[in-house]
Amino acid sequence: MRLATITLTATGGTTAARLTDDGYVPIHGFADVGQLLAAADGLKQARTASAPAIPAHEVRTLRPVLHPAKVLCIGLNYRNHIAEVGMDTPEFPTVFAKFARSLTDPGAEITAPQEDEKLDFEGELAIVIGTQVRRASTAAAAAAIAGYTVANDFSMRGYQLRTQQWLQGKMWEASSAVGPVVVTADEFDPAAATLTTRVNGEVRQQDSTGDLVFGPAELVAYLSTIITLEPGDLILSGTPAGVGMADERWLAPGDEVSVEISGIGAISNRIGAGEFI
Repeated sequence: MRLATITLTATGGTTAARLTDDGYVPIHGFADVGQLLAAADGLKQARTASAPAIPAHEVRTLRPVLHPAKVLCIGLNYRNHIAEVGMDTPEFPTVFAKFARSLTDPGAEITAPQEDEKLDFEGELAIVIGTQVRRASTAAAAAAIAGYTVANDFSMRGYQLRTQQWLQGKMWEASSAVGPVVVTADEFDPAAATLTTRVNGEVRQQDSTGDLVFGPAELVAYLSTIITLEPGDLILSGTPAGVGMADERWLAPGDEVSVEISGIGAISNRIGAGEFI
């Protein structure tokens, strides 16, 4: 099942929806996928929703979870990226956080901040939590995953490398696009997908999501040891080799970055000039 949060271009307002061959079927009573997952029978309602489908050209897809309680992120989690930056394979996941205001929508413009010229891209597989979980076994952690989506993540490397803590380069406002759909866990194999990032049409990253050092269930189990994970929480699982930092090929206004994960879909975001609003 493919779930999305949409807004009608004609009337506004948002709703969770199920994507079908005919368009988006609204799931009434839920403003976004986050609210849907928080309901005890939300996925059942999503599967059985029978409202008329809305054609794709009449809607705009938003980030699936509009107000996640937590956005947890993993660094150095693809073996080839670890080799690219000359670091050792970590014994434990490298964890940092973003915030709800760090996220933005598929197709939204990403502003290149005047304060940092080292704007970089990172294509990522994002994990979406479906049930509350704490101190989970690997099996329980896997069962807590509602599905997966695509993250078109951007880092301000100048700020990131000011200190040993990465947070200030990772949490910029409206700098991480997520979407367009959440593919439920029963229809997606995170060990067998291909992630491809293109900048102005040039392939810059391409790898199997099976190259992750710590897979989705391991990450959920590990993070749930630290804090309770809740429906709608997001985990960005890391990025493969090929980032701009490796050869100092920074992004500039006018560049177009797209991330595609086979079995989920693609999102594309243009870099714009100016300050965040």
